[in-house]
Amino acid sequence: MNSTGAAIIGCGAIAPLHARAIASIEGARLVAVADIDPVQARQSAQDYGCEGLTDYRQLLERKDIDIVHLCTPHHLHAEMAMELLKAGKHVLTEKPMALDVPSARQMRAAAEHAAGQLGVVFQNRYNEPSVRMKEIIESGSLGKLLCMKGVVTWTRDADYYTGSSWRGRWATEGGGVLINQTIHTLDLLQWFGGGIASVKGSVTTDVLDEVIEVEDTAHACINFSSGARGLFYGTNAYQTNSPVELELVFELGTLQQRRESLYLWQDGQETVLCGPQGSSTGGKAYWGTGHSRLIQDFYAHIRDGRRFWIDGTEGIKTLELIAAIYQSSYSRKPVQQGKAPMASHGFSHLH
Repeated sequence: MNSTGAAIIGCGAIAPLHARAIASIEGARLVAVADIDPVQARQSAQDYGCEGLTDYRQLLERKDIDIVHLCTPHHLHAEMAMELLKAGKHVLTEKPMALDVPSARQMRAAAEHAAGQLGVVFQNRYNEPSVRMKEIIESGSLGKLLCMKGVVTWTRDADYYTGSSWRGRWATEGGGVLINQTIHTLDLLQWFGGGIASVKGSVTTDVLDEVIEVEDTAHACINFSSGARGLFYGTNAYQTNSPVELELVFELGTLQQRRESLYLWQDGQETVLCGPQGSSTGGKAYWGTGHSRLIQDFYAHIRDGRRFWIDGTEGIKTLELIAAIYQSSYSRKPVQQGKAPMASHGFSHLH
């Protein structure tokens, strides 16, 4: 592909980051944006110097558009992705790839029978500390991975939810802090840990119970097939957006991510393995800085005819983990691997 035409569907908060990443790729051009809000579509088109559409279906037959970025509310991902894949487009979707596991599996099946590829935005896998942690796990240089913890303490106030009608609702968001804010940390834990044997978790709504249907706080104990154990805590009930904390304990040392730096504690000494990486796309610091690198890598895979590695199968793994936490919270019992409920939002009627 000598020239790559791109489109973005959904002109909300995350779209500018995608637009800037596209602009950084040689040979790529943002051709159009689409949003059901004509004012939003028009303003974004003006900002990016491209066409503005109010119906994404106008993109389906466009020969000048190769890759479509889905930056829409969660419940729209599956239907849009499958239509675009059927039309021969490559699709890069923001997380979660779908509202629930069955929809995600339909998306994966559509991609398997399509000319285009499906990619899922789990950009934190591209953050330098994440890359180094994965390399150390695979190299075995610190021995066996024994346990991990991931902590996310962020804030989302009532205005965040009331300002967007789809947020905070099971039918459109598919969950709360688990599926929206902490999904990246859960993805890293399952990526680091490998196959999951069982999950026991709990979700609560500690602060926003009069505003949202979904949870604002969750915790989980994740037992991996390797024998390692992961502990997770996430909340939107804090009063600031603190940096994500990750810790991996091995037989021969401990890795800790604090802010955007990775530290090794070994033999009574702490060593800095990598420091903060600059972001050219203007993302929030607590998001990490991997967005542009993931988007650039997706385009490189498409141009080279290679299969992108964060595909439907990878996206489903994290949705299954989230579904297991919801089911365990309801049943108050561990959920064994492969026995999580099919739909994460199925927890909504169980309160």
